[in-house]
Amino acid sequence: MAAGEGIRMRPLTERWPKSILPVDGRPVIATLLRELRAAGIERATIVTGHLAEQVEALVGDGSGFGLAVSYVRQPRADGSADAVRLALQGGANAPAVVTGADTVFAPGSIATFLAGWGNAAGALAARTGQPSSGGKPGIRIADGRVVQVVDWNTSELTSVPLWGLGLELVPLLNGLSGPPFEFKDAYERAIERGLEVRGVLVAGTRDLTHPVDLVQENFPYLTP
Repeated sequence: MAAGEGIRMRPLTERWPKSILPVDGRPVIATLLRELRAAGIERATIVTGHLAEQVEALVGDGSGFGLAVSYVRQPRADGSADAVRLALQGGANAPAVVTGADTVFAPGSIATFLAGWGNAAGALAARTGQPSSGGKPGIRIADGRVVQVVDWNTSELTSVPLWGLGLELVPLLNGLSGPPFEFKDAYERAIERGLEVRGVLVAGTRDLTHPVDLVQENFPYLTP
């Protein structure tokens, strides 16, 4: 998913989409695509929107990353579930790994996630540490299964933007409240209906949330 406006990164994202900004001097989406390929994934559908042409020009057909890449555009910022529905309508197939194009995962994290997902209906990735206010939701895991998606201040695990979408979950993308239509709501539905959603712990992630992060993530000698 690479369609977002990156509002908190303004004014930078008024000129460049967040996913092509660098971490360690490399575009975030480039690092992500290489990590997907390292995990054995061969095809990717990128959902673009805000400044779509820049993302599409950078990635091209994906051959530079060892992937076959296609594109679907999201005409309005109608949420993550809407982006996934558009990808499926545009030729992507479940089971599928879904991820945000603005996150850098530790090497090997996506392979670890795939192994932990197994044959379950779905999967959510999480890292240790309590979520921050207004950020990503917390989750609770018991015996390897996600049992609840919770508020930010009631969890010791924070969800990260990496999901496993099985065939059983696809119908649950329809009829969500919104807009915006949020992907996590489909997983809450799945859990309520007793479908197995695996919770997989991965190493911490790196993200560009505010303009200052661009400096901190690329010039580590400036960090106290």
